[in-house]
Amino acid sequence: MPLIIQATRDAVLKPLTMVVGIVERRNTLPILANVLIRKQANQLEFLANDLEVQITTRADFGVGDETQSTTVAARKLLDILRALPETGDVRLSLDEAKLTVQAGRSRFALQTLDAADYPTVTQAEQWSATFSMSQKALKNLFNQVHFAMAQQDIRYYLNGLLLVLEPGLVRAVATDGHRLAHSGLTVQDQAATLDVIIPRKTIHEMQRLLSDDEQASVQIDVAASQIRFRFDDIEVVSKLVEGKFPDYRRVIPTGYTRHFDIAREALQAALQRTAILTTDKLKGVRLQLGDNLLRLSSSNAEQEEAREELEVEYAQEPLDVAFNVSYLLDVLSNIKTDSVRWSVQPDANASVLITLPNDEEFKYVVMPMRI
Repeated sequence: MPLIIQATRDAVLKPLTMVVGIVERRNTLPILANVLIRKQANQLEFLANDLEVQITTRADFGVGDETQSTTVAARKLLDILRALPETGDVRLSLDEAKLTVQAGRSRFALQTLDAADYPTVTQAEQWSATFSMSQKALKNLFNQVHFAMAQQDIRYYLNGLLLVLEPGLVRAVATDGHRLAHSGLTVQDQAATLDVIIPRKTIHEMQRLLSDDEQASVQIDVAASQIRFRFDDIEVVSKLVEGKFPDYRRVIPTGYTRHFDIAREALQAALQRTAILTTDKLKGVRLQLGDNLLRLSSSNAEQEEAREELEVEYAQEPLDVAFNVSYLLDVLSNIKTDSVRWSVQPDANASVLITLPNDEEFKYVVMPMRI
């Protein structure tokens, strides 16, 4: 029985965990529930694909000089490895249609499917844009806007993130029609002008896989219908979403002259308390602004009420407006600054613009609601 892998449990778990995140438990193609394992001498590849995004990781603990490949149930293999003791080596052997996992006195024989039948992504021959940045910068860019992506909207282009490439600049925009998040950063070697929509699932996988290391870089390649991220020993190739994204420039208010700054954590805590007495269907929280005071209140069908007060520097026209509290908590929990700036209009139907004192690119627009 040819041995193909021998390494510590954690060494095998690391690349497998990287790719298994995209594997769906139920697939129209049964083989997509499997992970593809390819070995050439000591070089290994673990690959998973859901026909929208494909993740490949590489490792160097293959055994023997042969070139071999197979596919095996991804979740089963992951669960087995996690359940094995941390000490001692794990050995994976391939014999005809079975992959055998051994560690100490534990032995598991898993059914395999032919690697030749596994549908791998054909990568673009030409890329319209190629640039690189630190992994931490890209992760932060996605973190600042991902929460505003729609979920299962019939306007499928909203179920993703708009990546806008301009010479020397990369922007990220997300909206679900009720709120919009925008951020951007300077990227010296980015020279293209291009807009693409990255699927929601790809964004979540990238947030999971990218590190917080400023020294570690990620290379990004963009084609007409595909985007590729390469970093560390990982390659992520994703389809792009077709469709026309709304013009975000028209949504972001300009010319607002009434502003106030407020401590992020204090506002977040007050909103979390106020949200306790909102109803699941109507997450409305009322904000009353004036006389250097921000009053927050909520109520429900049982006639219960919550009230909070926060001091702010605001002595202009009073404002009485309501928002979905989840939209406000989303932004406050995903940005890490000490304070946020609110820009408002004395109109209960006007959007609020939330920005950061030291970041000109970040903009978060929230539509008010009626309660």
